[in-house]
Amino acid sequence: MLFPRTAACLVLSALVSSVSSYFVVTDPALNDQWANGDTRAVSWVKGVNDGVTSFDLEMSQLTTDGLTLIAKNVPSGDSSQKSINIQLQDVPPGDDYFLLFINSTNGAMYATSPRFTVLASGGTSNGTTTTNAKAATVTVSGAPNPTAPWATTFAIATSAASRPTFAGLSTLLLAAVWTLLW
Repeated sequence: MLFPRTAACLVLSALVSSVSSYFVVTDPALNDQWANGDTRAVSWVKGVNDGVTSFDLEMSQLTTDGLTLIAKNVPSGDSSQKSINIQLQDVPPGDDYFLLFINSTNGAMYATSPRFTVLASGGTSNGTTTTNAKAATVTVSGAPNPTAPWATTFAIATSAASRPTFAGLSTLLLAAVWTLLW
């Protein structure tokens, strides 16, 4: 029967190709405190050849509805650009903020930061306060507002869709072998 073989091959292909990417937020750390007026680096480590060339960065507060749209199309692959600097201005204080590393076009969530605190202007920050001189600085102002435009938009990164990835090639090869042996 051709149908069961084809179905089994499709299921196997879907299982092999659904490998999640490695994407870890290193800053902010859990319980970091950011003061309004300070500039802080947000940094990450991600997998190689995972097809994630850029992402969108959003900030959310658990006790408030809405998002703050920080940056769209943040390049993620360049070794010099594994961070972005964020300056907070007039962001409401709270101990329940976190960052979302997402593809807002298709809804793919790559990572979330640990929970951190935003202090009023003049507050004493803790954690890593260094910034990356090579990274862009984005100013974030005001309360979460999903209808506000992105604070900044980077140029669109070249898509990895035109480049075959190891996961895609291995899935294709496995599907071909499975079909021939079945």
